[in-house]
Formats: sequence, structure tokens, C-alpha cells
Amino acid sequence: MRRPEILAPAGDRDALAAALAAGADAVYLGLDDGFNARARAVNFSSDALVEVVAWVHRAGARIYVTMNTLVFEPELPVVEELLRRVAAAGTDAIIVQDPAVALLARAICPALEVHASTQMTASSPLASELLSALGLSRVVVPRELSVDEIRAYAAGSKLPLEVFIHGALCVAWSGQCLSSEAWGGRSANRGQCAQACRLPYHLVVDGDVRELGEVEYLLSPKDLVGLDAVPALSEIGVASLKIEGRLKGPNYVAATVEHYKRAVMGVEPLDPAALHVAYSRGISPGFLAGADHQTLVEGRFPRHRGLPLGRVVKVDRDTVYVVPAPEQRPITGGAALVDHADHRGTAASSPTIVPRAGMGVVFDRGRPEDAEQGGPIFAVDPIADGYRLRFGDPGPDLSEVGAGDFVWISSDPKVTRAGEKAAEAGREPLGRIGVTLTVRGAAGEPLAVTARAGLHSASASTASALQVARGAGLTPEVLADKLGGFGGTSFHLDAVDASTLPAGLHVPVSELKEVRRALAAELEAAIVRVERVVATESKIDALRAHAISPYEVPAHVIPLARTDAQLDALLDAGAREVELDWMELVGLGKAVERARTRGAVVGVATVRVQKPGEERIDAHLARLAPDHVLVRSWGSLAYFHALPEAERPALHADFSLNVTNSITAGWVLGHGLTTLTAAHDLDREQLLALLAKAPRGRVAVTVHHHIPTFHTEHCVYAHLLSTGKDYRTCGRPCEQHEVALRDRVDLVHPVVVDVGCRNTVFNAQAQSAASLVPELLAQGVRRFRLELVRESAAETGRLFEAYAQLVAGSISPSEAVRRAAVHEQFGVTKGTMRTLTVLR
Repeated sequence: MRRPEILAPAGDRDALAAALAAGADAVYLGLDDGFNARARAVNFSSDALVEVVAWVHRAGARIYVTMNTLVFEPELPVVEELLRRVAAAGTDAIIVQDPAVALLARAICPALEVHASTQMTASSPLASELLSALGLSRVVVPRELSVDEIRAYAAGSKLPLEVFIHGALCVAWSGQCLSSEAWGGRSANRGQCAQACRLPYHLVVDGDVRELGEVEYLLSPKDLVGLDAVPALSEIGVASLKIEGRLKGPNYVAATVEHYKRAVMGVEPLDPAALHVAYSRGISPGFLAGADHQTLVEGRFPRHRGLPLGRVVKVDRDTVYVVPAPEQRPITGGAALVDHADHRGTAASSPTIVPRAGMGVVFDRGRPEDAEQGGPIFAVDPIADGYRLRFGDPGPDLSEVGAGDFVWISSDPKVTRAGEKAAEAGREPLGRIGVTLTVRGAAGEPLAVTARAGLHSASASTASALQVARGAGLTPEVLADKLGGFGGTSFHLDAVDASTLPAGLHVPVSELKEVRRALAAELEAAIVRVERVVATESKIDALRAHAISPYEVPAHVIPLARTDAQLDALLDAGAREVELDWMELVGLGKAVERARTRGAVVGVATVRVQKPGEERIDAHLARLAPDHVLVRSWGSLAYFHALPEAERPALHADFSLNVTNSITAGWVLGHGLTTLTAAHDLDREQLLALLAKAPRGRVAVTVHHHIPTFHTEHCVYAHLLSTGKDYRTCGRPCEQHEVALRDRVDLVHPVVVDVGCRNTVFNAQAQSAASLVPELLAQGVRRFRLELVRESAAETGRLFEAYAQLVAGSISPSEAVRRAAVHEQFGVTKGTMRTLTVLR
């Protein structure tokens, strides 16, 4: 069983140094040039990358540069030049989201490894097989996969897998979150996540707000702690265990690396509590143990808490009395439609912590609107059933603390100091690289020494010849001491082989030391040396799909329906082509037949994510014999493209493949697609730039929709309308109720369940590209898509007629928007098309 790599985050130089000092096998970091998914981190300058790469390599670690965002058409030359810098610096690998970046990297420097980011949503073996053609050497699997699903993935994939093992969990599938784009104009697919999942929401069930008490952060997951999964993932053969946290400091990085290094070696951690005091929103195995919708989201807080200590039983001036509370974990679900007085989720257990003076605490009143109190402990006295904590100045306002409040240990000077020491130590030579010495020689000849460190070797000899010694001479112990004393360098001695050296020989000790210094210098030079061929000519135009012919058909509107009423209304309104996206497959089959009977061209939508084993859903869709399939995932594209041509329906890709430039468009279209839908991250200028370079007519545009803000494995229905942990035990409340989430400005966002029991939270406000239709027609767009969510039959008919007449040139864009806005409770915006006015 091969030990998996421990891959640490490095958001700045302190975090990088701490990671190296703690023993990380590899680090990943972003550049301040952009194109990395943590734009808010300090990051690193590409001008300094040569020095940073050498620093990491001297520590015996590997370095991966994140270029894991989508790239817009005008940015392709910038990315190409940045790739040259990254490759020439000696970077071991890049982590990418956009296929265009992978294709450019392969063309510019084939020696540069390319890893598929979790942002690429390569969620199944079929997906990895398809994407391997990009030249990938590793896939970062989504955080939504269980250990069993990762095992199935590994068995079906030729590519090594990297697994997130610790840190923050996004509630949405990575690469499939558009909440920041919809509500803040700052896309998570561009590294600018606004963390809308960490905001409070109210639950709306069948149109009525349901009170959940102190549970308000309905989309804010606890943090992932994967320690228990390390043995199984090691046994599976996972290549790398990845720690999230490029926005966190050296104390977090040092603590997490130390814990997981020891875990892969089967050794107990030195301080179990340090892992959680460094940073924790609550402890969870995430999805590694399978779905548990009752414990993933606690809902009471969205930020760091640390470890639970207990509850307040008494406050006396500057002193707080705290007792342990077995029921510390509060109500986590089942709150809306079931009596939850005794309902508790089975949360992951927390290490026991003993408070000390200097530790920081937070008092949690369980009411999000209350200002939190907290501060350092001045003194601790054990009492019969708990602790007496004394506070001073600076400290909490204890008049705002009362009996029943939760108490959390949120900081520890010991953990902070350990991080600071690691950040200091990591800047000095760490001696992490093992060296094996082979010593040869004979009387009258110089002593020859060869040093090997991994793939590198160096040789040196003494100036003097070996002489017969008066004493024991060059024993193995003397050789190890004098040749292997690599202190203050990047190296340490692993072994000395002097088996061929005759006994009883001698050279001056000063010459042994000189040989050691020469070996260390030569090895270090070899380790930091970069020998790569990096192409200087542009590869962009050659990677575009010039051979794909234009798609010349009359311009038309293709509506997507989700209910029987919507489908009937569309058929009655004259829709000749429809796309169907049903929550369950039996109803979908009936809808396909009904549309086909009415003479319509029928398309069916795949699920947005294909997990291992879910190709069976695609197989069912294929058996329905639709006229076309709306492909929403890489795995589904691989499945349908592999069908025999006689059995393969026409294929059209949805926005969720995240196509934002012509290189990616050409590569995706080359897998049997007729058209693809432009990504929702594009504004007007970016969309027009894509259309100008992509094959004419092959890009569809969604002209009216409620942008899907979150696409999540976590089920709001199961969490809050049942006591079940997954689809087997939830009782399927989604079949009896309609849920929505009301935000801080009273917008109500529908939550819709798909065939895979995943939730999509749709934006309350509809987005319209009506004003762009004349330009889009001129650019050759022929498929204008209209997506419905919960529109009634009457609303559906009006919408379809308005956009059909707009595309036909019968009405103006403003008239189409006016008609569309008639039924929209929260108005229609241009959304990502960069217009701020809301038409009500």
C-alpha cells in the first residue's frame, strides 16, 4: 500500500513555510496574476515563481500552481503567456478547471503535469476517461463522493485520484455554483466566491415561512474532517490527500499537515484538539461516510467555533461556571414538519479539551442576531462537575452572557505559537531530502563518493590519496559522521554504503568535509535546475476548431419544461421542440410520449452531475429514444458519445459544461455535440467575443431563466422536512411539498429536486438576454433557450410566445421583457449581461 501524498494549501509565504516545516509532501498555491480560485488569498507573484519553486524543491516537496478558473476569449493570450512562465519556473503541475488551459499547457510544455481541479466537476470514471484526452495526469475528485464511491471511481479510472481530506465544504458542487455570479456579479468560477452559502435564509414550505428557531444558516456546512477515512483511502490507492485552506494562516496549515502526516503513518496525533482549535465550523466527515443530511449542516452559525467546552450554568461578576454538555450538539433538522423536541443529528465526535489560561472562548447564545461575546481566559479552576473560568480586560461583556449559552474554545496560544514557529522554520533549510552515499577507493587512490537523492546524483573525490591508517581508519561510523553531517542544508543522511572500501584506510577529516560540501552544492543545484522545452510561438489559433462546419438552421426558441402543466402549455402555444427535465423517470417517460404524440421534437436533460454508477440514469434516458439529449455533465457526454451512431440521439450541451472560450468550445463540440450552451458566467462582451471565434451557429444562448445559484448534494427537503439522513430514509417529502429559501432582502428562491435527489436553488429573479437577441442573431446564434422552473401554465404560454415573437422579429426586446415581467414576482433582470435595473 503506497502512502498518499499530503498536499497542503499555501495562501501566502507564512503558510507555505509552515506547510514545508510540518512535512507536507506537496503544496498548492495561486498567482496574483489571476486565474486561480482563491482571488482573496494573498497569493504569489509570477515574477517570484522561480524562487518559490526552488524553495519548495529544496524542501523535498512538489509545487502545484492553481490555474483553476474559467478563461474568457480575450484572456487566452494572457493565459498562454502565464503558462510559459509557470512551466519555465519548474512548476511540477498546474491545477485547471477550463479544458482550454489544459490544451494550451500540453501544447506549450508537455513536461508540465496537468491536474483536473475539483472545479472541473470530473465526478465519475466516465468523466475522467473523457477528460484524460486533455493530457491530464491526475483528477481531483469532488468532495461529494463517499469512500465507497471513490473506490468505484478508482477501479474505473486510469488516472490517479486526489481527494479533499480536510477543510471547508462548499454546499454546492464545485464548478456548479452561480450564486456569486447571480447576486454579486463576482463569479466563483473566476475565484471570487461571495460565500452566499454562509448567509442566513428562512425556510418557505408551500408558500409559508416555517420557523426553525435558532437554525438559520441552512446552506452552511460544517467543516470536513477526514481522519477516519485515511486508512480506507490509502488502501484504495488514492494518490493525494488534499487539505483545503488557502485563506487560512500558518497555525491552521501546520496543525492540519502534522495531523494528516501522522494519520497516513498510523501514528496518533500529538495534540488532537489543535486541529479543531486552529479552525473549525464544526466537525463532520462530509460525504466521505455517505450522505447524512441531518448532520452536514448545523444551521446555527457560519463561522469558526473551535471545540465545544460545555454550557454556562452561572455568571458571577468576572467568573463564568461551565459544565460539560453531552447535548452540546443542538437541533440540526426535522424542524419544519415534524416534532423535533428530541431530534438530534448524530454529529462526529469532538476531542476532549481541557481549558487553560490564555485560551480564547466564544459564548454562543443560539440567536444569530445577537452580538457574540468572547475573549481570553485569565484563570481556570476545576470544580466538581466542570470549570470556573475567570475573565478580565480585554474580555467579554459578561452582562451579555447567560445560563444555557454554549461555550467554545476558539483559540489556543500554544497552537498559534506552533504555527509561528513553523513559519519561521520553513524559511530555513529543512534537511528533508534523504541522501544515500556510496564510498569507493583503495590505498594510493583518492576516496570517491557518489551521493544519490531521488533522481539526482553527485560525485566528488578527496584531493589526497587514501593512506594506511594508524588506528581504525574510515569506519562506517566515521564516514557517516563526517560525510553525512548535512546540517544546515536541504539534506539528511539515509545510508552509507562502504562495502567495497578496504578497512584500515585514512584521509584527512578536512577533506571529507570538503567532499560533503561539494556533494551538497551539486545536489542542490541539480534539484533546483530547470531543463524544459517551452514553446514560444502562440498555440491559440491552432487549437481552435476550424474544421467544424457552421450550424445553419432557422432561429428558434427551445423551452425546457419541468411539469406536465408547463409541457401542455408549450405544446398548446405551438412549441415544435421541447426539452424535458423531470424529477422522476416514470413521469418523464410519459411526458416524452405525450410530446411525441403532439408532433414535437423531444429532448431530455441529463442530471447535472454523474456520480460513479449513475450512468444507469443515462441508460434509462437513452431507452426513451429522445430526438436529442441535453448533456449536463462530462460523464453523460462520454456515455452518449460512446453509443453506436445508429443509437445515438442528437447531443446538445448545457451551460454546466462551463464553456467560455473558443478553444474549449471546439474541444467539446468535437465529442459529437451539435451545439453547446454558453456558460452563465459570460457578460455581453465576453459572450460576443466567444461567438466571434467559435464555429458559427454552434453556441446556444439561454435567453430567459432563473439562474441556478446552488446545485448541491445536500438535500434541504430531507434535512428540514424529515428525520431521514438520505433518500432511503427521508420519506421523499419533495413529492408532497415545494420548498424555497427566503433571503435577507425577502427574495424567495425556489429549491427543486432532480432525479439524483440533488437540490438546485434557483434565483428568485428571472434573467433575460432579450436585449441581446438582435446581436446574437447577427452572430449566428440559432438556438435560443428558455428555462422554466415553477411557472404556471398561463405564465409558460405567455413567456414562450413573447420570446418566439422576439426571435422571429415580430416584437422588440423591450416588449418581450415587458411581457415576461408580467408574471415575475421579483422582476426580470439582465443579470450577467451587466444591467443593474430591475424591471418590475
